[in-house]
Amino acid sequence: MIERLTSITELPVGAIHIEGRLRDVSASGVSTLVETIRENGFVGRITVRRKKDGDYVLDGAHRLTAMRELGADTIPCDVVRCSDAEAAMFEIDGNLAGADMSTLDEAYFLARRREAVQKLHPELKQGMGGAAARWFQLNFSSLAQSIAEKRSISERQVYKIMAAGATLDPHDYRMLREAPKPVALADLIEIGKIKETVERYDVVQALAVGTAKSAKAARKAYAAERGEAPSAKDPVDDAFNRLRNTFERAPMAARRRFVEAYLDTLASLVEDAQGGPAE
Repeated sequence: MIERLTSITELPVGAIHIEGRLRDVSASGVSTLVETIRENGFVGRITVRRKKDGDYVLDGAHRLTAMRELGADTIPCDVVRCSDAEAAMFEIDGNLAGADMSTLDEAYFLARRREAVQKLHPELKQGMGGAAARWFQLNFSSLAQSIAEKRSISERQVYKIMAAGATLDPHDYRMLREAPKPVALADLIEIGKIKETVERYDVVQALAVGTAKSAKAARKAYAAERGEAPSAKDPVDDAFNRLRNTFERAPMAARRRFVEAYLDTLASLVEDAQGGPAE
């Protein structure tokens, strides 16, 4: 449980560590804050975690760095004691709620949030059924709704983004953040399909340095370099996937109209799949 040390209202700037964070401090973000603080002064407080070996910034790394560059001696802060999982949640929620994040950032932070929640509530690791599932849904739904509204996407898409982020390790994330072209959700999903460690590293590297336009293109290049012929497409599988994707994306009213229009055909196909009409 988070303990707030209300007797501390400021700390020396040089005594606060910026370590172990999910996302590095942005030089451009710090530069903007330096000018703002220089003109208007420092407003608000940063949040600091007190550990046995020192004080670590939880929320406000950019503001702390800006104050260092301005030569400030102290900085207003709220100081807390908390667990590693609680600290992760604090950083993650602060970024998800307030920052303009890329798909890559959101995917990685959402996945790490799920991990932090499971550390705080080990019972969730046993499965997401019953009360555990309802608790997680309530805990996450407001955040998912906020992200969905901000990006004009569905909440279902937010969950897809989180699932894609679960396939990324810290090394992947750091490299992909350096990519000259923003990494798309389709790229993250494709990376998640890769089982071989060497191929995964090669694909992430190709995106990071800009030698491939997409993860699919990087995978094709990887296979070609090793003389692996691409597998032949099954036209039935291809047609099925197109039908399924169109149907799943259609609104319910359109689905009902489709079923009404093709009811006889669908009924006949169901009979065939079941071995003929029932006697």
